[in-house]
Amino acid sequence: MTLTLDDARRMEECIAGGGVAVFPSDTVYGIGCEPDNQTAVERLYALKGRPPARPAAVMFFSLQVALSALPELGRHERAALCALLPGPLTLLLPNRARRFEPACAADLDTLGVRVPLLPRSAAALGVVEVPVMQSSANISGESEARRFADIPAALREGVDLALDGGELPGTASTVLDLRTFEQRQEWTIARAGPVSAEEVNETLGSLHIQP
Repeated sequence: MTLTLDDARRMEECIAGGGVAVFPSDTVYGIGCEPDNQTAVERLYALKGRPPARPAAVMFFSLQVALSALPELGRHERAALCALLPGPLTLLLPNRARRFEPACAADLDTLGVRVPLLPRSAAALGVVEVPVMQSSANISGESEARRFADIPAALREGVDLALDGGELPGTASTVLDLRTFEQRQEWTIARAGPVSAEEVNETLGSLHIQP
């Protein structure tokens, strides 16, 4: 199943209008909403059965949109994003501007950022310009969905839009903690995933950042 530009337009309209959508990414199926819309966030969490105190990452569908939306990033952080993204990673960054508070939940000082490397079947979503608070499209605590049919019926039927992008790789993103990267160029893997520590070390170690 290959998504079209019309699918991308419908998703953008859904999110911008306060709706909740299910969609494919570069890892597993996600469920998302507008990250500053408290009502939509609460609805998403209720559909998943997810504790409301747990934060969720904000996904941008292009690196340029992400960089434009986060002008407060330091030069080391910006260089890291440009080197690592798009890709199957969630980057934990300092949330200096306190952006997207409903998505950040109890940890307003941290912002999780995703820019997926979309598979060909979902490449049309690359034109989506709105940020999307996203979580995996599963009931909290259960397995992530690799195929559209793996998504629980309660989620597929409870959202405003559900997009089938075919079979996905099926491993949730690597979570990389970059909260001290700007000051000390330190990082840690907070959750293992498709991108290994060795790959991260090689990528970040090769950065040449202008003063």
